[in-house]
Amino acid sequence: MNTKINNIISDLKSLTLLEAAELVKQIEETFNIDASIASQNAAIIMPNTTDDSTKNEIEEKTEFDVVLEEVPAAKKIAILKVVRSITGLGLKEAKQLVESAPKTIKENTTKDNSEELKKQLEEAGAKVSIK
Repeated sequence: MNTKINNIISDLKSLTLLEAAELVKQIEETFNIDASIASQNAAIIMPNTTDDSTKNEIEEKTEFDVVLEEVPAAKKIAILKVVRSITGLGLKEAKQLVESAPKTIKENTTKDNSEELKKQLEEAGAKVSIK
């Protein structure tokens, strides 16, 4: 082996576990590779061929939470009525939920349903987010 490679090997031997992990991370980012894909017989590092748009399509959410972010005091009663119709809660429970914003109103709902609920709450004057 040449001197340059011997120096690199010597430096690698002196790294701590945390430093080695950081080195691997930087190598992956610099060369756009995934070091976790290694065969058992030979340490082959394959280039990462998936781009971010493919990952986003694969990991698209199917369940959403509707979160009541803010309730203006002047619109509280109208929002309370909408929350009651969405949740089926009694007046006291719905009032507590509205007053404790930010609070999740509906969990694990479809995208279309969450958009409809958001629209209803915003028409009543609330600030709503979908997560």
